[in-house]
Amino acid sequence: MMGLLQIVVMLLVVGFCAYQRMAMKKAMIINAAALVVLWIHGGFTWGLFISLLIFAVVATFYLLPDLRIDWISRKAYLFMQKVLPPMNETEKTALEAGDVWWEGDLFRGNPDWNKMLTIAKPALTEEEQSFVDNETEELCSMLDDWDIVHKRKDLPPEVWQFIKDKGFLGMIIPKEYGGKGFSALAHSTVVTKIATRSGSAAVTVMVPNSLGPGELLLHYGTQEQKDYYLPRLAKGDEIPCFALTSPVAGSDAGAIPDKGIVCKGEYQGKEVLGIKLTWNKRYITLAPVATIVGLAFKLYDPDNLIGDKEDYGITCALIPADHPGVEIGQRHLPMNQAFMNGTTTGKDVFIPMDMLIGGQEFAGQGWRMLMESLAAGRSISLPAMGTAVAKLSYRMTGAYSLVREQFKTPIGRFEGVEEAMARIAGLAYRTEASRVMTAGAVDLGIKPSVVSAIAKYHMTEMGREIMNHSMDIHGGRAIIMGERNYLANGYMSQPIGITVEGANILTRNLMIFGQGAIRCHPYVFREMLAAQMEDTEEGVKRFDSLLFRHIGYGVSNFARTFALGLSASKFANKPVGGQTGKYYQHLTRMSSALALTSDIAMGILGGDLKRKERLSARLADVLSHLYMCSAVLKYYQDNDRPLADLPYVKWNMEYGLHKIQEAFYDFYENFPIKAVGKVLRFIAFPYGKSYSYPSDKLEQEIVKPMMQNCEIRDRITEYAYVGKTADDVTGRVELAFLKVLAADEVRRKLRKAMKAGELDKHATNMERIEQAIEKGIINQEEQQMLVDAEEARMDVIQVDDYSHEEISGVVEDKPKKKKGKSA
Repeated sequence: MMGLLQIVVMLLVVGFCAYQRMAMKKAMIINAAALVVLWIHGGFTWGLFISLLIFAVVATFYLLPDLRIDWISRKAYLFMQKVLPPMNETEKTALEAGDVWWEGDLFRGNPDWNKMLTIAKPALTEEEQSFVDNETEELCSMLDDWDIVHKRKDLPPEVWQFIKDKGFLGMIIPKEYGGKGFSALAHSTVVTKIATRSGSAAVTVMVPNSLGPGELLLHYGTQEQKDYYLPRLAKGDEIPCFALTSPVAGSDAGAIPDKGIVCKGEYQGKEVLGIKLTWNKRYITLAPVATIVGLAFKLYDPDNLIGDKEDYGITCALIPADHPGVEIGQRHLPMNQAFMNGTTTGKDVFIPMDMLIGGQEFAGQGWRMLMESLAAGRSISLPAMGTAVAKLSYRMTGAYSLVREQFKTPIGRFEGVEEAMARIAGLAYRTEASRVMTAGAVDLGIKPSVVSAIAKYHMTEMGREIMNHSMDIHGGRAIIMGERNYLANGYMSQPIGITVEGANILTRNLMIFGQGAIRCHPYVFREMLAAQMEDTEEGVKRFDSLLFRHIGYGVSNFARTFALGLSASKFANKPVGGQTGKYYQHLTRMSSALALTSDIAMGILGGDLKRKERLSARLADVLSHLYMCSAVLKYYQDNDRPLADLPYVKWNMEYGLHKIQEAFYDFYENFPIKAVGKVLRFIAFPYGKSYSYPSDKLEQEIVKPMMQNCEIRDRITEYAYVGKTADDVTGRVELAFLKVLAADEVRRKLRKAMKAGELDKHATNMERIEQAIEKGIINQEEQQMLVDAEEARMDVIQVDDYSHEEISGVVEDKPKKKKGKSA
């Protein structure tokens, strides 16, 4: 019995050291002391003998590195060299692109929450706030999305000019070059606000400020290129596009067939060294109106004119659109949206070397340039578009759900509608928190490659889900196209954000965890590099140090995951008290489970894990929800923990933890080695499933503010443009909402009188109002409130109608004002 007790005690001591992630030397001293104490107080038993034997083996390998290398590390090193596929320069560049940020803490199983909470709160400067409140507000007031999308198929000339004159195309360009020099948060906020009014206008502003010539010139251009192009881009004198995608290379951008051959040719009457280019590009935003074309191609130098190799790889050039041989093709029509998008081609087009971005020195550096720029750019633009959908849907769907009545009840009071509204409400809070935190990372100088993939995927997917719920709630009001419809164009455009800058299927299945597992893991990438070193002996030494730290890391993850599972997260640290403290603890538990599960999966499946895309996607979901949950907690703390936000925070934590749990369970259930899956599930969830989806009661709490004129409604929908007049597409809904709220008490009087039989229940609302004034139930002021509310309510539920000629386009639109019909 004493022997068994001694083994149990030693397991607890080892577990404690592993849980605390102690340095090996300190852990060895504590374990040695524990053995001495057990010997003194329990005698030399079989249990102590086994414990001493294990301790002696571990101590021997720890204290004698040469023995450890010969017996273990060298064999593991050679095995890894054998099974590890060769890593080419393109793959290495993609893996090294960008920085590891907060997602690294979440992946490694022991997030430092104090570090996260002490990150400076992202905030707009006074100048940026003014630009959002004034220039951006004015731009939004100029936009009629129905006119833009369904009539002009373009922005009006005065809008184009306003965008250029006010500097919207130069937000990322520094002030010394004539640009705005705005932060990533300001860029994101401007795009968000415009997108709540017109997606086509938002894309037009977004693209020059995202991955493209401006961004690439800033980081890689020669001084001469910067001095010439950046001021012209900032003023809108030049309109850029960037041509990467080709008919045969979409998601696999590295496979572009477009090529350039280094040669000599004539340029401006002189023979110069340059490149003969042939390309065929499509899906290129702004190409139809571009004056300069950023071009990605593969560069070859068969005659070794610029160096001693033939294949340089992907290279980027900046070519004037009117350069001889450059062809700007016809327009595409992406989901019927009006932003400029089209093709460009060229055959045997000669350009001088100084048209390469960065000059000849950057020949072959295009892939690195694109990956590094994408790591930051993907954090801003498309997440902003997803957030815009959330903000507009939250405000308009809440207002419409109060104004629109069925069965004499606002539709937002029905539980089925309420369920859909809850998803809109909860996810709207989530998108804004994630947008702010992710843009804030870029402003810290971080290029968060994994976080940018998380933000792009999930915020466009959340936008799509939110839009679907909004469409369902609006019903016929949303499916009838016309000047009154503020949802349909956004609904139609959702697949665009899902597809571009890395299709979402690819992003979830391959990029988030595929890149995250290697970049965020403290040892794997360095082990891979060590295994590929030409100096084998030096490689073995580096590998040995990494391998045994990796083993300790794995033991720690096992101890932490099991202990946190057994204790229901009670052992985990929490940086704050109150009702949110427990959520930090639960997220730490799930972070530990991710670290353990990832390590075991990579150790068993190796490179096959990348090919097991559905397994990889589930771990990507875990990492993603850990990140978004932490963004919600930081957003809540940064805004001084408003009481009104608490239900939204609770909903997001319960929603996120439930999603994480389900992703883990699906992963374990589908792991190729069933026994391993079951053991991992027991370690992570020793009592079974721990987290439930948010309750109906909690969902009712987060829906209520959507139908109230309150502070949290305004804060969640901050930067959503809403019209100011009753003839505006969104203004009429907002004003009707306010009028219905103002008349609420008076309407209650009418309902009470109707129940008492004082008013005709078969009469129309207007007739009942007349009856109520005649019978003295309401006064004239109350009558006017009711009439105003009823007229506004009826105006909101109207939809557009058109003559056959107007729809078919046989004749021009008639200037008459259309009355509309009820939805």
